[in-house]
Amino acid sequence: MGLGSLAGPELPVLVARLAFDVTMTALVLHGVYRRVHGRREHVFTCYSFNVVTLCLCLLLRQGPAEIGFALTLFGVFGILRYRTEQIRSRDLTYLFIVIGLGIVNGVAGPAVSVAETLVVNAVIVGATALLEGAWRGTPEYATPMCYDRLELLAPGKEASLLADISARTGLVVARVEVERIDMLRDAAEVVVYARGCRR
Repeated sequence: MGLGSLAGPELPVLVARLAFDVTMTALVLHGVYRRVHGRREHVFTCYSFNVVTLCLCLLLRQGPAEIGFALTLFGVFGILRYRTEQIRSRDLTYLFIVIGLGIVNGVAGPAVSVAETLVVNAVIVGATALLEGAWRGTPEYATPMCYDRLELLAPGKEASLLADISARTGLVVARVEVERIDMLRDAAEVVVYARGCRR
C-alpha cells in the first residue's frame, strides 16, 4: 500500500482497522488491567506500542521480509528500553498482549475473513479477562510498598500481616506478595493487593 493510495478506498479500511484495534486494546487495558490491578503508569506505554506495531504492519504488510525486520528491530529496542528499569512480569505480559493484538490486526490480509479476525481478538481479550478473574465483582488494586516489619512476613502470620498493613494504610488488604527482602535495612519490598478503594 503506497502513500498515493491512502486517499483511495484503502483509507477507510485502515481507519476501521485502527479503530477496531484500539477498541480491543482498550478492553484489555481498561476492562482487565486497570480493573484488576488498578495501575495506570504503563497504560500510555501499552497504547503506544500497540498503535506503532499496528501501523508498521499495515504499511509494510505487502513485504513479509520487511515486516519481520521491522518487528525484530521494534522488539529489540523495546527490550533494551525495559532493561533500564524494573518492570513486573505481569505488566510485561500485558505489553506483549497489546503488541500481539497490533500484529494480529495489522498483518491480517484479504485471505483472513473478518469473522476470523473477530474470533482471534475475542479469544485474546476473553482469555486475558478469564485468567485475571476480571469477572469478579470487586477488583483488586496492586500497590508497591516498602514494609518494615519483617517478623510478620514469616509463614503462619498472614492474618497479622494483613491486619497491620490495613490498619496503617487504610486499605482493605486481600493479599501481599513479597518481591525482595533487604536484610541490611530490615525492610522488604512488597506488593499489596487491596479490594475496592481506601476505606
